[in-house]
Amino acid sequence: MSTPLTIISWVLRLAVAVILVQTLYFKFTGAPESVYIFETVGMEPWGRYGSGVGELIAAILILVPSTVWLGAAMALGTISGAIFFHLTKLGIEVMGDGGLLFGLAVVVFIFSALLLLIHRAQWMAVIAKFTGRK
Repeated sequence: MSTPLTIISWVLRLAVAVILVQTLYFKFTGAPESVYIFETVGMEPWGRYGSGVGELIAAILILVPSTVWLGAAMALGTISGAIFFHLTKLGIEVMGDGGLLFGLAVVVFIFSALLLLIHRAQWMAVIAKFTGRK
């Protein structure tokens, strides 16, 4: 990978990891906003804890060079659920946040998709290994 692409990858990785990790405090401490969100979608408390654990694992994997692709895929999957619920049950704005949570979810979605594109050789190698293709 070229130096500019490596720098872009690290910027995207750090941004996604920071966004995912900063929400963990609210999920794991039962902050009123988090409880409200997961009660509204009918997944409190197990959804709050489960998504928090998934996001923590994704953030760690995204920072490890050999597992960037897996962390990005996990982040994309978990954040897709968040975006789905924002668009169907929660709305763009939640508890007067001005759409901040939704905006951060969209950033994580886009950056994770870009990371999967940048690191496609990694996940393509895994697919090739399991399918016997070269």
